[in-house]
Amino acid sequence: MTTPSPLLLVGAGAMAREYSKVLTTLDRPHRVLGRGAENARRFEDATGIHVGTGELDAQLAAFGELPGDAIVAANAMHLTEVTSQLALAGVGRILVEKPAALDGDELADLLDIVERTGVEIRIGYNRRYLPSVIRAREMVSEDGGVLSVTFDFSEPSRRIAALDKPQRELDTWFYGNSTHVVDLALHFAGDCESFAGEVAGGVSWHPGAGVFVGHARAQSGALVSWHADWMGPGRWGMQVVTPQRRLILQPLERLRVQDHDSFAEHEIELDYELDMGCKPGLVGQVRAFLFGYGQEHLPELSEHSARWPVYETIRTGAMPDDQTGQE
Repeated sequence: MTTPSPLLLVGAGAMAREYSKVLTTLDRPHRVLGRGAENARRFEDATGIHVGTGELDAQLAAFGELPGDAIVAANAMHLTEVTSQLALAGVGRILVEKPAALDGDELADLLDIVERTGVEIRIGYNRRYLPSVIRAREMVSEDGGVLSVTFDFSEPSRRIAALDKPQRELDTWFYGNSTHVVDLALHFAGDCESFAGEVAGGVSWHPGAGVFVGHARAQSGALVSWHADWMGPGRWGMQVVTPQRRLILQPLERLRVQDHDSFAEHEIELDYELDMGCKPGLVGQVRAFLFGYGQEHLPELSEHSARWPVYETIRTGAMPDDQTGQE
């Protein structure tokens, strides 16, 4: 039996360890490239896998021939830089952890590199592969589509305030964390043709906005609305309404259903063995990237870019000049 070619895993933090666990579970050899010695030591202690350290350019130059596939699980502030370096060095396919970029300039840089090199970049939104989401997608198909989606990306602000995070990471928390929910909502509803939002208030670590409300109309005709409050308690959640059922994902890992006959919400039994004991959704996401199973649900950079104006409106309440949802 032919041994699969190795894959590059760039990053040595907690998320990189999760990816390494999945790759090991799927019997995919991988080389791990980190930066600092402390994270590398922790990774090696947890996994038994050696981690390279130092500047990424130097580590890549030491390869005789670079692997064709790579996963980028570096700190959010370095995702664009690392992805760009890999693409320019000749890696042909890259799965990069969400959000891939933390502002429009970084996103534009990645789009330019795709144009110049032809690299395929996919964005890692693992919630698309949760057992709850897989079953909800099936129900949407059975019921003939989506009428409306509402979602809440409220964050545990007091816990976040206590974290030792750089201010840049806190300023872009919406992109680095909250877009898990927004991406999933638009995954169900589809691309938006119009959208409007407002923000108010603020919290100590994110003074620019603390309450987010708004609405959108998807090209599919589905209506979308959001209400998130970082100033008070709350949690992520979503409701997807079809002609037959209301699908309730709160937490996102569980699925409850209400039908026309009752106000009762029924818990749906899910097959959690799909996750193979790994971080929920990550096995399905990596399988999609490596083997193509469910790859239609793994967003390319172009899809991510098309939704960026919606993200900006949700995050800031500002309206883009062009409301088509395209860059």
